Amino acid sequence: MAVREDLAEFLKSRRARVDPRDTGLPPSGARRVPGLRRAELAHLAGISAEYYQRLEQGRAANPSADVLDSLAAALGLNPVETEHLHALARPPRRSETASTAPRPELLRMLDLIDKAPAALITDLFDVLAANPLAHYVFGDLIGDNMARSLFFDPAARAFYLDWDDVAAATVAQLRRIAGRYPDDPATTALIDELATGSAAFAALWAAGDVEHRTHGGKRLRHPHSGDLTFAYENLELPGDPRRRIVTFTPGPDTTLPVL
Repeated sequence: MAVREDLAEFLKSRRARVDPRDTGLPPSGARRVPGLRRAELAHLAGISAEYYQRLEQGRAANPSADVLDSLAAALGLNPVETEHLHALARPPRRSETASTAPRPELLRMLDLIDKAPAALITDLFDVLAANPLAHYVFGDLIGDNMARSLFFDPAARAFYLDWDDVAAATVAQLRRIAGRYPDDPATTALIDELATGSAAFAALWAAGDVEHRTHGGKRLRHPHSGDLTFAYENLELPGDPRRRIVTFTPGPDTTLPVL
């Protein structure tokens, strides 16, 4: 089975990111493009330049785990990027649906979380359920899919005080899912829709970044409650890898209404 085209594109994007001065390679004159040359990366990874060229052209079949690990080390990939590299080189796994109906127990759990916004979402950012505080805080932006709202709703840029970071992280997380489930029609359809309808999404997708965020912070500007800060946690469900509960713990200066 030939290596998928997205593996080649990912390798190109990561190669362009490496500063040759950080690799210990001797100076080699002016460069027409940033990053490592193909032959330089092949040398650092301990593989032939011809084989690496075939990888970037999508003509090499079944690169071994050792070759992928050597490339990851030479490119300075972090653990999430390395996992993504291996996923791109594997045959596509059987797709698991990302949007089945939530279990009643999960809905009950959301109802019991009454002091913080919380939502049940898929790895494609489909919103399956949300508690009243989540609806209050996010309003129309919670919608049916938070990635669509982020890129298509003009109100999102004013609402997310760190919109650029949120947008970059959303795209990088979707790229990870696309690598894990390349034959999933829902994943392909969402990415095509966003890339076609949003120049910002298309530019971030072209950057090739991949990320897996388990927690972090959010700064929001609410139309009625002013500036709000939250610490969020992505609570992945055991045995249900494509859905998670996201909780938003209010910061010390954030006061929410009692609903």
